[in-house]
Amino acid sequence: MAGMSSLDRAREVLREVFGFEDFLDGQEVVIGDILSGQDGSVVMPTGGGKSLCYQLPALCREGVTLVVSPLIALMKDQVDALVERDVAVTLINSTLSWSEQKERLDGMRRGDYRLVYIAPERFKASSFMDALKDVSIEMVAIDEAHCLSQWGHDFRPDYLRLGRALEALGHPQCVALTATATPIVREDIRKVLQLREPFENISGFERPNLSFTVTAVERVAQKYARLQKVLKVHKTGIVYCATRKKVDEVAETIHSWGLKCVAYHGGMSDQEREDTQDTFISKKADIAVATNAFGMGIDRSDVRFVVHFEIPGSVEAYYQEAGRAGRDGEAAFCELLFNYADTRTQEFFIEGVNPGAGMIRDVYQYFLNHADENFETHETLDQIKEEIGAKNGMAIGAALGSLLRGRWIERFDVPGSRAKGTRLLKPEVLARDLMLDEAALEEKERRDREKLEKMVQFCYGNTCRQQW
Repeated sequence: MAGMSSLDRAREVLREVFGFEDFLDGQEVVIGDILSGQDGSVVMPTGGGKSLCYQLPALCREGVTLVVSPLIALMKDQVDALVERDVAVTLINSTLSWSEQKERLDGMRRGDYRLVYIAPERFKASSFMDALKDVSIEMVAIDEAHCLSQWGHDFRPDYLRLGRALEALGHPQCVALTATATPIVREDIRKVLQLREPFENISGFERPNLSFTVTAVERVAQKYARLQKVLKVHKTGIVYCATRKKVDEVAETIHSWGLKCVAYHGGMSDQEREDTQDTFISKKADIAVATNAFGMGIDRSDVRFVVHFEIPGSVEAYYQEAGRAGRDGEAAFCELLFNYADTRTQEFFIEGVNPGAGMIRDVYQYFLNHADENFETHETLDQIKEEIGAKNGMAIGAALGSLLRGRWIERFDVPGSRAKGTRLLKPEVLARDLMLDEAALEEKERRDREKLEKMVQFCYGNTCRQQW
């Protein structure tokens, strides 16, 4: 049970390991709830010290705490910071060979680690799950938990396996943490993870050290002029762009101004993204230009500005990204360069992540047409897109997500190939007979469009943007 002794021990670890004399606002209550052993859901703003809320309890206990983290760069960043504090920590993700993963799993069984960061896709491997059964797991912390909800702004299908994985592990204590979650997302989190009578701790977004500005612009040239002024005043920060192409364009322009910056987006290799993150975190470059793939859990406290070159898709996504600024508690500046025409890009994204039932059936039919005697196919998303004549390539990936959630298919890596393997789980089912919740598909698209409309209202509004 949580009590003074548990919190006294927590304060001791806070001082001795992390070097802090006191908790940030809201941390002590959350840590006390977690130390009680209860399942829970935590919504805490970026910069509020969310990571410490599970790291510190892990060091107050015996056994291993698993931390599920969605991005390799985020995982490495947090592990490196803990290693510097002499914490017994490691990570397991796709960058490691199976022999390296096995070595670390053996270390977990021996009790060598208190914290182990794990990518969500690892839980789909039966060999990995079998290995975990011999490990004394004290708690599972699900970081960026909004990723498991199709209603969230950053849905990741691999997160959907976590409920079954927790059940297979005997349902150790589970705590889900995120910086942004609407009531419907929080309910999704509770259901998918099968949280048992969870505590819920929700902190407001308000960050008094952040100032928010929306600047209306009519032309791209005005955006660059405004960005150049920001960079003359604020030296360290992040410029968010909606597309990979725009990231490269903005980064090139900043270079032409004689400033050093790094570019980060999903079109880069894992190694390129890791090198970019290391360059920014180690302060070898003070400006990062990135899509929203960059930023989850970035542990650089002296970010003085975040500029959105284009409108993001939702207010939740905007707060999550803008919240990278001012994590040291000092004043920081957040500006959105708003041109209504930029909503077309977000409309394209909405179409891409919301395939209709017809698109989902077309993708399924592709697998039926190409499956071998083992009901397997090997393909890239581009191959599927070309054959079925899809206009929006993003929709192919989203259709795969729907088929995965419905347990119609499963996906696997193909050694030595960029292609993925797909296995039909119910090959006797015809495409026209797929049981699809068409009403839910339509509702998801409606909600996404509603979120974008609220983001537009945010840009046109004249009320306090921290109270939106």
